[in-house]
Amino acid sequence: MKNAVIVDIVRTPRGRGRPGGALSALHPQELLAGVLVELRKRTGLDPAEIADVLTGCANAVGVHGDNIGRLSVLAAGWPVEVPGVTFNRACGSGQQAVNSAAMMVEAGQADAVVASGVEMMSHYPPPSRMTLDGGNERLRARYPVIPQGISADLIAAVEGFGRADVDRFAAESQRRAAAAIAEGRFAASTVPVTDAAGRVVLDREELPRDTTEEALAALPPSFERLGAAAVEGYDRSFDAMAREVYPEAGEIAHVHHAGNSSGLADGAGAVLVTGERYARERGLRPRARVVATATAGAEPVIMLTAPGPAAEQCARRAGMSLDDIDLFEVNEAFASVVLRFARETGVDPGRINVNGGAIALGHPIGASGPILLATLLDEMERRDLSTGLVTMCTGGGMGTATIIERV
Repeated sequence: MKNAVIVDIVRTPRGRGRPGGALSALHPQELLAGVLVELRKRTGLDPAEIADVLTGCANAVGVHGDNIGRLSVLAAGWPVEVPGVTFNRACGSGQQAVNSAAMMVEAGQADAVVASGVEMMSHYPPPSRMTLDGGNERLRARYPVIPQGISADLIAAVEGFGRADVDRFAAESQRRAAAAIAEGRFAASTVPVTDAAGRVVLDREELPRDTTEEALAALPPSFERLGAAAVEGYDRSFDAMAREVYPEAGEIAHVHHAGNSSGLADGAGAVLVTGERYARERGLRPRARVVATATAGAEPVIMLTAPGPAAEQCARRAGMSLDDIDLFEVNEAFASVVLRFARETGVDPGRINVNGGAIALGHPIGASGPILLATLLDEMERRDLSTGLVTMCTGGGMGTATIIERV
C-alpha cells in the first residue's frame, strides 16, 4: 500500500456567516476557487495531473448546489478534464474529503488528489424545519433526532456539566484564539480573500471577540424555548423526546448559547494529497504523512458523542494509543462536546485546541475539516511536534478522525 502525504494546505480566514459578513458578497464557488488557485501557486502542481477534487459541503443546495466541487474547479480555471465531486457527511464533510483522498492514494487509484471543503453560512436559506430526520416519520418513531443544540444540552445534562463549566471552556477558547492571532500562528496556511476586482475583503479571522466568563454568564440559553415548545408533527417536545431516550438526564438544563457554541462562519480550504513517490519524483516537499483515518457511529439522539470513539478507532488502526498523540483538534461544535471528549478519552485538555476553536473562530461546516487540519499542522511545526489528530462530531450521530505525522 502506498503512503499518502500532505504536500500543503491552503485555507481562507473565517468570515462571519451572516449577511454583511466580510465574505458574504462572494459566491461559494469563487471562494473555493480562490483557494484552489493559491494551492496551485504554492505547490507548483500541474492541475492536469489531479485525479479528482473531492469537496466537502454540508448544505449542497442553492448556491452550494449542482456539485460545487466540480463547479469550483471550473471557476478556478483548471483544465476541464479535472473532475470534481461533493461529499456530505454533515460537519465532517471536509474531513471526509481528506480521508477519502488519502484512501484513493493508498489504494493506488490516484497519484494526486485535492481534498477541499467550503461552506458559506451567510448564504444559508431560512430553516424550513427543525427536525434532522429528512421528514421520515417512521424513522422518527425509532430515533427522535432532535436539533443539535438540544443534543449538546443533553450531553451536558447526562455528563453533569453546568453552565459555569461550558462558559469557562468558551472563555478559554476565546483567550487561546486571541493569543494565536496575536502571535500569527494561523498565517502559514491562510490566504487573504479577494473580490472580482482583486481587492482584499478579508485577511484575518473575523469572529473572535473579547469576552469573559462573567459576560458569557449573562447570555440567555439558546435552546430552552425550542426544547420545551410543542413541535409541529410531534406529540411531545424535543426535551421530552430526549428524556425518553436518556431518562438519566432528568430535567434538561439548557446551558448552551451563542457564546459557548460554534459561530456561524464562511470559509474554504484545500489540501494536496499525493503518493510519497509521486511527490519525490516531482520535487515536492511533503509536510506530513496521513497515518490513519476513521469514521465512527454513535447513538443519533444525543448525536455529538462520536469524536471519542472515532479518535480511539483511528489510533488503534495506526497501532497507537491516544497517549502517543502530541496535539488534538476536536471541533468545538458546542462546549459540552469537547468537555465530554476529554473526560471520555482522558486526553489532557492542554493538548486539545491549543489555539482556540470554533466557539471563538467559527465553524464553516464543510470547510472545517481542512481548516482544522491546517491549524493542527501549522502548530505541530511551530512546536516541533510529531503527531496530531483531528476529530469532529457530525449530524446523525457520527464522528470523523485523522492522524497525521510530520515528514
